[in-house]
Formats: sequence, structure tokens, C-alpha cells
Amino acid sequence: MPKVSSVVVPYAAYLRVYEPLGAFPEPERSHWTRYARRPDRPTYQDELRRSLADLLPTPPVAVPVHESGDAFVLEVDGVVCVCPWRTRLRGWLALDELADELPPTVLDAVLPPLVRDQAAQDYERWLARNPDARPWIRTATWQVPLNWFVLVSDEERRYDKGTAEVPPLLRYRTPMVQARRRVARALRTLKDTVEEGPLVDGLVDVGRWLEEFHPRSLVELDYGGLVHVLPAGELEDDHSAADVAAGIEALRRGDGTAAGEAYGRLVERWRAVRDLRSAN
Repeated sequence: MPKVSSVVVPYAAYLRVYEPLGAFPEPERSHWTRYARRPDRPTYQDELRRSLADLLPTPPVAVPVHESGDAFVLEVDGVVCVCPWRTRLRGWLALDELADELPPTVLDAVLPPLVRDQAAQDYERWLARNPDARPWIRTATWQVPLNWFVLVSDEERRYDKGTAEVPPLLRYRTPMVQARRRVARALRTLKDTVEEGPLVDGLVDVGRWLEEFHPRSLVELDYGGLVHVLPAGELEDDHSAADVAAGIEALRRGDGTAAGEAYGRLVERWRAVRDLRSAN
């Protein structure tokens, strides 16, 4: 089974927003400015190892006691952009969704009710002091939500096969203005052609989330640990963003046959991943 250091890789994909330093108020801006100069910044793998290691103590640490001061950093066209981890906030949000993911008996075994109740109380107190807080990173386990693919285009796709030491990589990066424009166009088409449902609701939700960030931000869709689920050949041939775009364009033209074919390709591609999730 694939591992990062001594910790099993979680099969999760990530949607990240990188904001320019100017988007942050002081003193946070100065903190990230200094942080971006550090040569020893943690990596994606370090974040995974730290978060999963919290599950090892007894009782497990459901949510970190202190907020992370780390971030992912990009420099594009001379502009430094950062994506704060906000591990504590993301932990609270993930804990809130866990009841829908696991049967009650399994959930109680992984995180006892007392631990979850204490975390929920901590979150309520924290949220009262930080009502406008939002994460810079969204996570999806065992899937890439279809509405995420709406934000990017096939031309922004980057695929690396990897080596024996370095895992493969599949990701997209796009300017925030492009991501917002694609959401708006897709919503207009979907609302005119299909019934309200999970795809429309999810797209509305992610669109509202994007509005919280600076217009010169970058949006990144990263397959993360899912690269270990999909066989190398299928991963290389995965053009899900292109299929989603083709399906929406077909709906706009009123071509239900072409839209169904695009959707069928997506269903077939991700069926193997869903089957593995069920097996686990």
C-alpha cells in the first residue's frame, strides 16, 4: 500500500486557493511574507503526516489544539501567493461531516463521543469570535466532485508520471477570474436545462466560496492521494475536466445525446474508485 513517510496515504483530492500577499491584513501579511522566504517550508506530504499522526494517541486528537502557521506557497509572474493550511478550522469542518461518512459504531470507535462533543464545543466558541472564517483548502475523499472540474480547463491540466521515489501528479491551476467565469456560465446552462440537484447545489456552494477570495488569486485542483487509486494508464488518460466542459456545452446546445455520452465517460472512469471505496 502506498505510504508517505510511515503514514498511509489518504485517498483524498484537494481544491486550494492561493491568495496574493496583498490580500492579507497585517500582521498576517508580514508573517506570510517572512514565511515565503523560508527555504525549509513544509510540503504536502508533511501536512498529511502531521494530520494523520494526531489519530495515533489515546484518546485521539480530533482537532489540533492550535491553528497551523504553515501554508503552501506559489510564485507566479513575480507575485507571491500563499494558501494557508488552517488545519484546525479544516479539522472542525471535517469532523462535522464525518457522521455522514461513517456508521455510528465505526465513528465511535475512531473518535469517541466525548472527544467529538468537546471538539464541537471548542468550535462553537471559536466561531463566535471568528464568524467570517473560511478555509483556503477543500478536501474530498475517494472522489473529485464534478463541480470542481467546472472551475478548470483541460489546457490547464498537468500530469507527471512520477518515479519509484516520487508519486505521480495530476493537477490543474487557473486564475480566479477564470474559475468564477466558468462557474457563472455553467450555472446559467444547468439552471436552464436540468432540474435542481447535487451538481447545481455543489456548484452554487463552490461559487460562493470562491467569492470570498482576492480576484488575483489562483485556484488549484489536485488529485492528491487519488493518484494511487487510478492505474497509471487510466490516470494519464484522465481528462475529466474536458468531459465536464463537453457535457455542459452539449446541454447549452440542446444536444442531450452528446451530454449523456460525456456523463457516461465520467461515470465509467470513476466507477473503479467508488468500488474500491465500498471494498474498504
